[in-house]
Amino acid sequence: MTPVLELSAASFAYRGSAAPVVEDVSLSVAAGQSLALVGESGAGKTTLLRLLLGPARPTAGAVRFDGDRLNLRDRAQMRRFRRSVQCVFQDPYSSLDPRRRVGDIVSEPLHSLGIDSRRTAVLKVAEALERVGLPADAAERYPHEFSGGQRQRIAIARATVCDPRVLLADEPVSALDVTTRVKVVELLGELKEERGLTLVMVSHDLSVVASLCERTAVLERGRIVEQGDTAQVLGAPAHPYTRRLVESVPRLPV
Repeated sequence: MTPVLELSAASFAYRGSAAPVVEDVSLSVAAGQSLALVGESGAGKTTLLRLLLGPARPTAGAVRFDGDRLNLRDRAQMRRFRRSVQCVFQDPYSSLDPRRRVGDIVSEPLHSLGIDSRRTAVLKVAEALERVGLPADAAERYPHEFSGGQRQRIAIARATVCDPRVLLADEPVSALDVTTRVKVVELLGELKEERGLTLVMVSHDLSVVASLCERTAVLERGRIVEQGDTAQVLGAPAHPYTRRLVESVPRLPV
């Protein structure tokens, strides 16, 4: 089966920098699968997510979408890609424009991708908000009227309103309190199962990874040191770096 997203020997270095941020990374995710990218801060996780999303281009290697090399100059391909791949960002406070009503925020992908007009988008916005557990009248309110967890639900509604095939999530629950975090994780799991979403998620929280993702790739200093089935990677890690990550998770005293 052709992976829906794939990195093939991909490296990335900032202009003027001698050392790459990520180097010779190969990974793939199949349709309907969930993949976690884990590692310490600065390991290159968010850079990989940016390569998969398109804003960053690899300085070596390739990003492939449905088997074809991603070409930012191919308008037809990029249109298919933008409709198929959406992202949820880390901070629900800064990722939503405080000057715009929620309905306008959620409908933005429908307008920018030319899927719906402002009038025909209303029903899809209401459905997207209901799907993430918010009332349809939330569309008339502003982001500051909602809690952090509700704002992240708004961000998820925006990302899923155009029925994408792939959802990229950059630390989607790290800015939330524990109770809200559990609810948002449950929501992502439900959306994945009900809508067949492919999920690629960056996370420091290994408990979230264990509950949401079937596969895990571990990054150390821009390189993948271990990847495979999440239960195997986290339950019986083969690499010393992965073992240190797992052992660093706080545990309640018995």
